[in-house]
Amino acid sequence: MNVKELFDLNGKTAIVTGGGRGLGEQIAFALAESGANIIVCSRKLEDCEFTSYRVRELGVQSLALKCDVSNSKDVNNVVEETIKKFGTIDILVNNSGATWGTPLEDMPIEKWNKVMNVNVTGTFLMTQAVGRIMIKQKSGKIINISSISGLGGISEDIMDAVGYNASKGAIITLTKDLAVKWGKYNIHVNSIAPGFFLTKMAKSTIESKKALILANTPLNRTGSEHDLKGAAVFLASKASDFVTGTVLVVDGGFTEK
Repeated sequence: MNVKELFDLNGKTAIVTGGGRGLGEQIAFALAESGANIIVCSRKLEDCEFTSYRVRELGVQSLALKCDVSNSKDVNNVVEETIKKFGTIDILVNNSGATWGTPLEDMPIEKWNKVMNVNVTGTFLMTQAVGRIMIKQKSGKIINISSISGLGGISEDIMDAVGYNASKGAIITLTKDLAVKWGKYNIHVNSIAPGFFLTKMAKSTIESKKALILANTPLNRTGSEHDLKGAAVFLASKASDFVTGTVLVVDGGFTEK
């Protein structure tokens, strides 16, 4: 098998949560450009429909579905509609996320719960529902979008969002544990830990702390609209068939500074 074949996703079906914008949109396009059919889902259906429309222009099939990943009924509906349309789920990208920036001592419990419900419970519910399909298939690629903030502490001078950081650490541990438990089913479970990308969620942090962020990033820039594509396709394709339980850091060297 040559390298092009290793990265080819033609005929594969991928669900991308939070795929209507930001990092999820970038990943949805990456998988589509490699040939995968894409299901885009998030709470904002209009964003998903626009992404899905543009993805179809690449020559693949796509569905846009409304989904609150912390709601099991929404999650099950996405899985059912995907199976009805495509008959299989080969790739799952758990990208939906929420954050709330405040010191721990000031954080309202309802905000903590919201972050945990979307980031951790949402990842759990979608992985559980899709995992049942993949176990029957005895194959699958699961990519959990964590963050460099889940790898350890990060200075409040740069980012003061303890709930978000804790949730991303939980996703990393979930990734590693499922990789061990589901390897026997030929299900690969990996994570991408992005650094600072200029998404809607991260925009205010980056704009207010840009000089400090760049000073701590050896490549001296934030992530672009293309910088996650290669990592996503690698972990979704046959090219990563001997990789599971790993955290692929895409941060311009920030965590090495």
